[in-house]
Amino acid sequence: MDSTTQKTKSWLALGDSYTIGEQVPLHESFPYQTLQLLRNAGLSFYAPEIVAKTGWTTDELNEQLNHAKFLTGYDMVTLLIGVNNQFRGRNWYEYKLEFMHLLHKAIGFASGRSENVYVLSIPDWGVTPFAKDRETERIAMEIDKYNEQCKLVTEELGCHYLDITGSQRVDGSNTAFLATDGLHPSGQEYAKWAKTLFEAITNKAIAINLPV
Repeated sequence: MDSTTQKTKSWLALGDSYTIGEQVPLHESFPYQTLQLLRNAGLSFYAPEIVAKTGWTTDELNEQLNHAKFLTGYDMVTLLIGVNNQFRGRNWYEYKLEFMHLLHKAIGFASGRSENVYVLSIPDWGVTPFAKDRETERIAMEIDKYNEQCKLVTEELGCHYLDITGSQRVDGSNTAFLATDGLHPSGQEYAKWAKTLFEAITNKAIAINLPV
């Protein structure tokens, strides 16, 4: 593909510590590793505009979105949110309602094009060393319930749902896939998420026979 003929695409990345890439250099976060994959494939993207903060819940992200200024429309929006709702013991139904509200906003940021919105599933922090003295089975069950609702809402609104939790659970206790805090992912784990997102973006472009 001739990148000189492409319009450079904008990208809004919404989330929490997993979108920031807590404890790793910026270039090892999943948005920036995805950006590198896209550019290596000849696709023209600006660096993602990241609206995320460690510890944010759905309502806290929503509050930030109510006050921040954004472009009139983004070519792509990603959303990964909910782990802190679960961590604070919030009800899954509350999460579903707040997540749906956020996803409607994300679609709005994408100029109403739900097919340009990508939702990543919530990782299971219960498999990490940080959770060794916690009720890991309960955490897993609650994460599964959250993700079940996340997937239902995402598909109902016509967006892309990307399951990164299954693979993250496999490597979640492996120090190579963890940052130094024993909780957040390392760049090696984020690389898997980036590959999943990259493949979803490029597969969508191929399916409709258009540049990304």
